[in-house]
Amino acid sequence: MASMARDLLAQPSVDATLDRITTSATELVEGCDAAGILVLHGTSVESLAATEQLVVDSDRLQERLREGPCFDAARSSTGERVFRIHDLSREQPRWPAYAPAAHGLGLGSMMGFLLFTEHEDLGALNLYSRKPGAFTEVSELAGWLLASHAAVAFSSARTHAQMERAVATRHLIGEAMGILMGSLHVSEDEAFDVLRRFSQENNIKLREVARRICERGTL
Repeated sequence: MASMARDLLAQPSVDATLDRITTSATELVEGCDAAGILVLHGTSVESLAATEQLVVDSDRLQERLREGPCFDAARSSTGERVFRIHDLSREQPRWPAYAPAAHGLGLGSMMGFLLFTEHEDLGALNLYSRKPGAFTEVSELAGWLLASHAAVAFSSARTHAQMERAVATRHLIGEAMGILMGSLHVSEDEAFDVLRRFSQENNIKLREVARRICERGTL
């Protein structure tokens, strides 16, 4: 687990970090056959780094039914942060529609862990087994530890990616301003104002306007 934590922080991108998280789940958590990360956008579900199509199918099922342990984990900023279904072949009063449908997909048991840091909730790490009763208390502890490390790595990777995009955008806008200053014979402030007004009047993001100028040499 310690080696995995160091490995997560060394990944070169957000996607690589997420892939390593779900792969680690299948390697480190006893009983785990497949794993994925579910992120909610309102009531819409996004499936990330799924190790099998089965994970995506389960996410889509929860999105359609608006219920399920992973769905609950992803939107639970307070209270419970771990959800477990021991046996999907049995009636589940909390998820009466999802449980039999998930069992029909070939799932026997599952766990969902909220991915969170002190400042933000990031989604849910979801672990699946084809066998009923596959996850023990030890499995749950291992999953919780993995989710704790994963949340920090996910947040760090996302912040780093956002910073890289911000720097790239700044460079792109600076290059576009230089082109406008040379072609229109205007000051730096005037060149930025041209970019800003074109962006607003045409409802095009400033970065996209800058990219077009850099490619074409003109507005």
